[in-house]
Amino acid sequence: MLVDITALRSAESPRLRGCSDDFIRSLASSGAHLPPIVVHRPTMKVVDGTHRLKAAALRGCRSVEVEYVEGPAEDLFGLSVSLNLSTLSTADREAAARRLLRSHPQWSDRAIAASTGLAAKSVGVLRRAVGGQAPVRVGRDGKVRPVNSAAGRRLAGRMATEQPDASLRDIARAAGVSPGTVRDVRRRLNAGLDPVPERMRAAERAEAVLPAGRTEVRDPDATLPILRRDPSLRFNEHGRSVLRWLEVHAVSSGEWATVVAGVPSHSRELVADMARGCAEAWLEMAEALERESERRAV
Repeated sequence: MLVDITALRSAESPRLRGCSDDFIRSLASSGAHLPPIVVHRPTMKVVDGTHRLKAAALRGCRSVEVEYVEGPAEDLFGLSVSLNLSTLSTADREAAARRLLRSHPQWSDRAIAASTGLAAKSVGVLRRAVGGQAPVRVGRDGKVRPVNSAAGRRLAGRMATEQPDASLRDIARAAGVSPGTVRDVRRRLNAGLDPVPERMRAAERAEAVLPAGRTEVRDPDATLPILRRDPSLRFNEHGRSVLRWLEVHAVSSGEWATVVAGVPSHSRELVADMARGCAEAWLEMAEALERESERRAV
């Protein structure tokens, strides 16, 4: 379908650097046929094909071929990311995942991974850093699943007690759990047990005492001198190892930006993979240290 260029609206680019003027000029001068542009019909925003749209305008075209998509406007960014995966850098995809974790915390790690081309484990690491938590998760299959079904189990338990003749499916639908969970809740109630197993109650207690996601990270330049002066670290073999690791690997939030442009193109993916692996290892260490602090505080 041909659509007047002036009727189309720009959407936010999934690329950190936005559109490439060089690529637009090369498209415009190539003379090649431009594939249809993907447009969100309700808003007329371009979901995929901004470079093609600008190249067509540079050619002097008044209209372009368009394919329409439907769906909620708030999901456009995720769709744009998934349609542009082959041309997005690792940094683009990680930034997109962070944004989706903030705007769609109910999406599962696998659903966000599918949209951004990252591993689900990497999305999980980003979620813990960003704090994109929600009581339920929507999987790639569209099904809604609770992160912790303790609340659903309690509601199912109350309904099972108050409405003993209600079917498993009716209770499951109202409580937001599966029929199998309702069956287990009934079994536990009949045995005189709490409808919520101890492991789930323990998870609830742990979540209740966990600090909220940090919005500010201490500057290494301010933290390292304090740690270096700590005698319990300086005169301890393990402490000295930690200090050496921190001194070698500490990078401030703005420091890495000056280095990225200088990494050769053929090495970027390898450096990105190694940086991500180091980040995951450090995060695991941070979580272990926090658990140890909580254990000793009890």
